[in-house]
Amino acid sequence: MFTSALPIDEALPGLKAALAATPSAVLVAPPGAGKSTRVPLVLAGEAWVGDGKILVLEPRRIAARAVADRMARTLGEPVGATVGLRVRFGSKISGRTRIEVVTEGIFTRMILDDPALSGVSAVLFDEFHERSLDADLGLALALDAQAGLREDLRILVMSATLDGARVARLLGDAPVVESAGRAYPVETRFTGRDPAARLEDEVTRVVRRALAEEPGSALVFLPGTAEIRRVADLLKATIKDPAVDIVPLYGALEPREQDRAVEPAASGRRKVVLATSIAETSLTIEGVRIVVDSGLARVPRFEPDLGLTRLETVRVSRAAADQRRGRAGRTQAGVCYRLWDEAQEGSFPAYAAPEILAADLSSLLLDCASWGVTDPLTLAFLDPPPKPALAEARVLLESLGALEPDGRINAEGERLRALPLAPRLARMVVDAARRGEGRLAADLALIVSERGLGGDDVHLGHRLDRLRSDRGKRAEEGRRMAAGWLRDVNAVRDEGAGPERAGAVLALAFPDRIAKARGRDGEFLLANGRGAAVDAASPLAREPFLAIAEIGGVAARSRIFSAAPITLAEIEADFADRIATREEVVFDKTAAALRARRARRLGAIALGVDTLAVPANEASAVALAEGIAGLGIGRLPWSKTQLAMRHRVAFLRRVDQSFPDLSDETLAATAAAWLPHHILGKTALAQIGADDLGAALDQLVPWDVKRRIETDLPSHFDAPSGQRHPIDYEGGEPTLSIRVQELFGLAVHPSVARGKIPLVVELLSPAHRPVQVTRDLPGFWKGSYQAVKSEMKGRYPRHPWPDDPAAAAATHRAKPRGT
Repeated sequence: MFTSALPIDEALPGLKAALAATPSAVLVAPPGAGKSTRVPLVLAGEAWVGDGKILVLEPRRIAARAVADRMARTLGEPVGATVGLRVRFGSKISGRTRIEVVTEGIFTRMILDDPALSGVSAVLFDEFHERSLDADLGLALALDAQAGLREDLRILVMSATLDGARVARLLGDAPVVESAGRAYPVETRFTGRDPAARLEDEVTRVVRRALAEEPGSALVFLPGTAEIRRVADLLKATIKDPAVDIVPLYGALEPREQDRAVEPAASGRRKVVLATSIAETSLTIEGVRIVVDSGLARVPRFEPDLGLTRLETVRVSRAAADQRRGRAGRTQAGVCYRLWDEAQEGSFPAYAAPEILAADLSSLLLDCASWGVTDPLTLAFLDPPPKPALAEARVLLESLGALEPDGRINAEGERLRALPLAPRLARMVVDAARRGEGRLAADLALIVSERGLGGDDVHLGHRLDRLRSDRGKRAEEGRRMAAGWLRDVNAVRDEGAGPERAGAVLALAFPDRIAKARGRDGEFLLANGRGAAVDAASPLAREPFLAIAEIGGVAARSRIFSAAPITLAEIEADFADRIATREEVVFDKTAAALRARRARRLGAIALGVDTLAVPANEASAVALAEGIAGLGIGRLPWSKTQLAMRHRVAFLRRVDQSFPDLSDETLAATAAAWLPHHILGKTALAQIGADDLGAALDQLVPWDVKRRIETDLPSHFDAPSGQRHPIDYEGGEPTLSIRVQELFGLAVHPSVARGKIPLVVELLSPAHRPVQVTRDLPGFWKGSYQAVKSEMKGRYPRHPWPDDPAAAAATHRAKPRGT
């Protein structure tokens, strides 16, 4: 049967012996060893297989097609004979099929529909190191079925880079079989990358260098399809060699285009394959001996607090980088160009995080409930699903009407699970079908779940138009599959809703992603509180409302990848039960006044606002007090007397903390406690008067405290001249400003606090200009007064300047004329 030897051949006797003796085993073999295509064919001849099938699980459709095709060619048969293929598009199965290559998601549905896996002898989990959510769930269910229903079921976990011992423990201390594999030497060249330059420019630079330095075809790893298109455009514009073909490779391509990327280059030609991470494993691309690795990958990240999955571009793991490097040595010695510095590798994670740790778990939880398990943590997972994500998934499924409060699946949940869609999308199809818009919902679900169908326009209405007019094989198969979904939900009528209703239907799946324009082109606020933006040049940028299907990027720079317009009338018609109407009073900082409004909100977004009269109640008074406090307590119309009282209290508080704190900061922080009662019925700062504040101050400063203040810290000084002058307590020391003549005859220095605190006396000329500052008036009389007298007497001859001021009569008047 086999015309050539493969490295895996040496491990096959041990593997056959292990599975003959035990129901489970682990096979660790490096890329290129041949495990994916040789192991199933060898095991199919084992006695324990009998008349049963062997299922081979692959993480991606492209890998499943390639593996099935290679095994079928080894047997000299077409796919669909001994070796069959079961994927979402293009399944080929017959009564002769003994080995069935399926994607991991397909297997999950198979075992849920038939927990005993009737007619299946073995399940082989290929490339398990990728740790997809479907693979983890599939293995957990298979182990549960093996333990309770099928003791004879063989389970084999195969991987290139995996902790085999850890997986073996999960499989009940299963034997681990290892293959040394075969790899040609690969030279690694670190090129670095200019962080200020665009990724596509740097990748293009390195690809052109690689083609100039090395012969053969090249495989270039990029994070996503957008980068693939940009690099392809740059390479086509700058590479002048007509013998170089630029070909893309990603999951959304038509099968024939994927085949073109995988097959060998024509004689005398070389090709540059621009691929996402789907080319890391399972595929051997003939003729490739050059790898250019951007070091980036795009992965989904679920945020449980928002119930939102976004795409994030991240550094690849060291294991993934090694897998990519190995692509250059599959068939001959090669070269790997890495767009980073060697010293940076230490910061790369050792392995990529399993999807189960960062994914939306609503599908997993619904599948487990259908399996009869209300708590997935009771199943055997290599990494248990996180409890917060499970809790969020449970809340979502209950809101979709799929689970009972005790976690059991109900009839509606089974109805949703019957569709091969995420629960949100299944809910959309079911609900839309009930109101005659099933075809539109099914087409939308197809576009959202099958990347690339209908193109990549952000506007989902445009994608719908393209999907419905596309006559390609993949589009036709997709439309047939969508029609099958409608049959599954018994959609009996469909009025043929057009793309203009796409937003309204999409919102049935994502009501939390209804978004309102923020007033700036392209910026939106989602109902879940997240902000996101679409390119300002997009027609969607000018829409007042959107229903969003997909978001990418980090929280601060989230981009809308797919959405459709939705009208306010559609929101109000479909989500009346979610719209909260609330009357609220807010403080307008510009006007320093209250504004009352009736707001209708869907989550974080306002759908409409009506102006109301501000109610004269305590809540309004509190809102006004807090609003004014935010502007600053100094904005209140304090009288001079009130400010003086606050300053006197503040002065006493510096020496005795029992006195109230009347600082601006404290009054602002406690405004809601002391001010509202005195401004009840007022709606603006301009309506508050000093009398209102006087009443508030009386409350803040009790009568006994005020009496002590008046005794110890009088507001005025009674001068010998008979005049009263205010004492300023605002600074660090109480200060008195007074004309020199009004203190004649005073032999003691003025003081407060019953003589304990001397005043700072600012002596003024008859024109009220400062002359001197003293804290010792008797000393001033005996000393520097004479110099002041000499200077002032010439300037103010009509005012008295006695030789002995301590014995002279005080006055506030000038001398009569003629004296």
